[in-house]
Amino acid sequence: MLQPVTAPRSGQIAQQAKFTERKYLTTFIFVTSLFLLWGLAITMGDVLNKHFQNVLAVSKSESGLVQFSIFGAYFLMGIPAGLFMKRFGYKKGVLLGLFLYAIGAFLFVPAAGAQSFGFFRIALFILGCGLATLEAVAHPFIASLGDQRTSDQRLNFAQAFNGLGAVIGPVIGGYFLLRTGSAGELDSVKILYAIIGSVITLLAIAFSFVKVPPVNDAHAISTDTFEVPMDAEVLHPPKKLFQHRHFVWAVVAQFFNVAAQAGTWAFFINYGEEKMGLSAETAAYYFGLIFMVSMMVGRFVGTFLMRFIAPNKLLASYALANILMCVIIAQSWGMVSFVALLMLNFFFSIMFPTIFSLGLKDLGKHTQQASSFIVMGVVGGAVFPPIMGLVANKDVGAAYYLPIICYFIIFLFGAKFYKVRK
Repeated sequence: MLQPVTAPRSGQIAQQAKFTERKYLTTFIFVTSLFLLWGLAITMGDVLNKHFQNVLAVSKSESGLVQFSIFGAYFLMGIPAGLFMKRFGYKKGVLLGLFLYAIGAFLFVPAAGAQSFGFFRIALFILGCGLATLEAVAHPFIASLGDQRTSDQRLNFAQAFNGLGAVIGPVIGGYFLLRTGSAGELDSVKILYAIIGSVITLLAIAFSFVKVPPVNDAHAISTDTFEVPMDAEVLHPPKKLFQHRHFVWAVVAQFFNVAAQAGTWAFFINYGEEKMGLSAETAAYYFGLIFMVSMMVGRFVGTFLMRFIAPNKLLASYALANILMCVIIAQSWGMVSFVALLMLNFFFSIMFPTIFSLGLKDLGKHTQQASSFIVMGVVGGAVFPPIMGLVANKDVGAAYYLPIICYFIIFLFGAKFYKVRK
């Protein structure tokens, strides 16, 4: 299915790389919609975090197991999803992800009936397996729909719609789940996720009829504008995947990136309640309509800025900005700290897709396998919320000191360790 990108011959005039090509447009639109779907699911999990505190009487550290269930699935499903994609192709990989997503959503119905936090976690885990599969497939899929030189732009553009899903999730969740705190409100969970499961099923059926054209490997090893000697592979044997330092660092950076994201998002509503005096429902609307909108806007802005600023430099700059935001948030200075919390998501916006794209550069035949490992790095989102929850049980503001560690690692990747070594 994948075709190598050929280097231009000597004497050819280099042309500006296109964002994508017309033959890929339908596929590009459809795959971009997948980014919206998992953005919705993940931020709905953050609303569930607070909802379960209300209706199932779990502590903040226990409710962090919502994120553990979702992001833990990423760790376990990353490699199987990559192997499935390599064996059956991008399209069937997408269909598998949508199938698992729908099954997980439908399992919320019996979980709500049983009023069991453990059952909900099983449903979230299966749903998370679907999200992990979609992420493992969609990132290299989007990258392959055009030239490698514009893959960073395509990924950030697609991730902007992930931001749109992240806006919709808390708004829907706040309306359906946080309007009251009674145990009977688990019925609203049942209805909401039955609707979500039905929509995902219909989308999978629609995508099964989409004809996907042959795609290029957008991250094939690039060469200069001269012919590669026939004995090049003998003189310079190709590296194994884990010999690519920039890829290894991308996995590490993604682990800490999603750790910071999951912890920050999981306790946003708690911060709004405890530090700003907001109701849970109002805090959820802030979460969706301002916090997540800032991420969506940040991705569109980041896509534009990457036309003039190297992606790694923008990544490093945004990481430093978020270190400053975390320091301000932890001080609990009222509106000043709350604005810093809202700005945190703007600077976070480009991190996931940019780390992903930089980590896949020049990996050639290893691209699909590498995508699986970078997706496995998302397990950081399973580890961090329970740890932040332990601190948040005493002071939710002080918990925001912890993501500083994460953003420092991301800064190192963007400043130095992103470089591809031949």
